[in-house]
Amino acid sequence: MSTIRCDIVSAEQEIFRGEASLVVATGELGELGIAPRHAPLITRLKPGKVVVTLPDGSRLDFAISGGILEVQPQVVTVLADTAIRAEDIDEAAVRKAKEEAERALANRSEAMEVAEAQKRLAEVTAQLQALERLRRNFKH
Repeated sequence: MSTIRCDIVSAEQEIFRGEASLVVATGELGELGIAPRHAPLITRLKPGKVVVTLPDGSRLDFAISGGILEVQPQVVTVLADTAIRAEDIDEAAVRKAKEEAERALANRSEAMEVAEAQKRLAEVTAQLQALERLRRNFKH
């Protein structure tokens, strides 16, 4: 089976580096699946999940707050503003942040700009979706 190297990095650190048989991320125009020998590509990523399928068929889930996806002949790179492995997400903190962002949007709070609240809500929703996917994978 052929593979492609996958690097997922954030402003703070390298999150993942390894071989993958498939990388799935959400671009501005929809979901992208990157397999070995994919055509070169650069696109923006929306806040959401990145799923890396390893050569053995197992999957790793990551939540990102947006960024850039670059595909070269031998490597796919996710340059994320922030990225976290699904198993490292603090669910209680994420749920609290989601409630705060929803409250700020509902009240049009002065403490948080609407655009900032919408961005934060998208980030925490992506993290919760990554957690839910991780839980489903462990049940099977």
